[in-house]
Order: sequence, then structure tokens, then C-alpha cells
Amino acid sequence: MKPTHQPVLLAETLCLLKPTAGESYFDGTAGYGGHAAAVIKRIGEGGRVVLVDRDRQATITLQRRFGRRAEIIRANYLEAASRLAEDGSLFDIVLLDLGVSSPQLDTPERGFSFNLKAPLDMRMDQAQVLSAAEVVNGYTRERLADVIRRYGEEPRAHKIAEAIVTHRPVETTAQLANIVRRVAGSRGHIDAATRTFQAIRIEVNAELDSLERALPQLLRLLPPGGRLAVISFHSLEDRIVKNFIAREAKDCLCPPKQPICTCGHRASLVKLTPQAVKGEDFDSHNPRARSAKLRAAAKINQKQKEVTT
Repeated sequence: MKPTHQPVLLAETLCLLKPTAGESYFDGTAGYGGHAAAVIKRIGEGGRVVLVDRDRQATITLQRRFGRRAEIIRANYLEAASRLAEDGSLFDIVLLDLGVSSPQLDTPERGFSFNLKAPLDMRMDQAQVLSAAEVVNGYTRERLADVIRRYGEEPRAHKIAEAIVTHRPVETTAQLANIVRRVAGSRGHIDAATRTFQAIRIEVNAELDSLERALPQLLRLLPPGGRLAVISFHSLEDRIVKNFIAREAKDCLCPPKQPICTCGHRASLVKLTPQAVKGEDFDSHNPRARSAKLRAAAKINQKQKEVTT
């Protein structure tokens, strides 16, 4: 299968991560290898490369594309990062690109796109049990509305959930999209079904929970001077990344008015992006980069910091 995924914010990611010959590289969402190919080209043959993806077809493509140059792991990035951290592995470069890949969107049977008539699936890992069909047809109206409201930030979540329950069984992506559009109304150039599809996909793949739990594990993978970059595609993901980096860039987490620090927290990261790098500003030629936000940070050398302070 020929890779068709165009990597988002590639030049900006390389500029922040600064891959250098001989460095090691962990990619937790390698997809079809767009970012990986560029990083591997710059680090050459010396450093360790671990490419992770939970999608079976993606890992097959990665193996064909990179052969013996990389270790290919089929797993959720949380599982892979936790296992590697426990083993004491360290990587100079750690990357997460949280978007759905173009091959996933463009393959009808995967059920990610509301522009294609397909079964309700949306599983990034085809081996898992929970699918979009289970969420849409099995959740109670209240639980479905909560998913759409929390993960889609959809103001008409309750009306959309009620309409979905009324029209059950819902069997295809086209059927679901039409139900949502009738309730949500026009949204200008953004399809009215976008938020609901996003919310269901996040629920199916436990995306926000995985991200929150994975970030501390990714930090454990970094040696002093190691760089972490995360590309997210909606506000909830970006908020998690932003808050994590902000927290780890602080020396004290005590309340501002507390006179003496009692938390003992010490900064472990320094921000490389004071503000998010936005796809709409730097990658406008790629339509799927419109909502992308890139944040990056570097691991602090605590011993050097102690000496200088």
C-alpha cells in the first residue's frame, strides 16, 4: 500500500525537535511514516528508532517502509511508552501526532468519515471490541448526550442524542450524519456532523484518557536535553498538552499566596513553544492541518540547574 498521508506541520516539527545524527527517536503515533521518514533521514543510521501505532495496516506499512531501521510496535502509545519507560529506555526525540491519518479517513469501511457511506466503526485498533456502532446504538440517551457534549463541545448534544435514539438502529456513517445535520443545522463551511463524529471517535478510542495518562510516561522517556512534541487537532487535546507542559515547566505548584513552598515540585521541562504553532498559519496548503496545534518542550538537566541556582 502506498502511503498517502501528508504529515501535518512537518517543517515546524523538525525545526523544534532538531533531529541530529545519531539521536534516538520514539514516535507514538507513527501512522504511515510521514514524520518518521523525515526524522530518520536526519538522525541517520546510528540512533534507536521505535515506531508505534495501534492500526494494523499502518504497522504493516511501517514495516515495509522502514524495514530493519526501526522497531515497529503495534500498540496504543500509552501502553508502549509505559513499557519502554519501565525498561529504562530513553529517547532524544519523542513525538505524538494525534490526528486520524488520511488512509483511515479515505477508507470507507473504517467508518471515520461522514462524507463516505460506511459501517459505523471508527476503531483505530481493529481488534478492540467497542465500535461506533456500539456507542450510537447501545448507549442510553443521557450517556450519548454526555459524550457528544463533553468530547464534541456540541451545544445541541441532548437534541442530537434524542434524534439518534429515535432513529435506531443507525447502521451507516451517512445515516448518522444526516440525523445530526437535521438537528444541528447549518454551520457555515464546517459540516454540522463534525463535532458529533469527533466525539464518538474520541469515546471509541479513549483518546483523551490515553493522552492524559501517557504524557507523564513520555516525560520518563526523555533524557536531559530530550525534546517532546505533540500535534493535536481539537481544543480538548490541546488543553491537556498545554496544561501538562505548563505544570512541568513550574518549580512550585503551591497556591500563589502561600508564603513557603510545601509541594516540593521542581520543573522538569522548558517550553519550546510559548504559544501553540497553528496549522492554519503554517500549513495552509494541507486542508487536514486546518485545526492542528503543535506544542513542544525540552527536558531540563536537573543537576545543571541545581548548580546554577
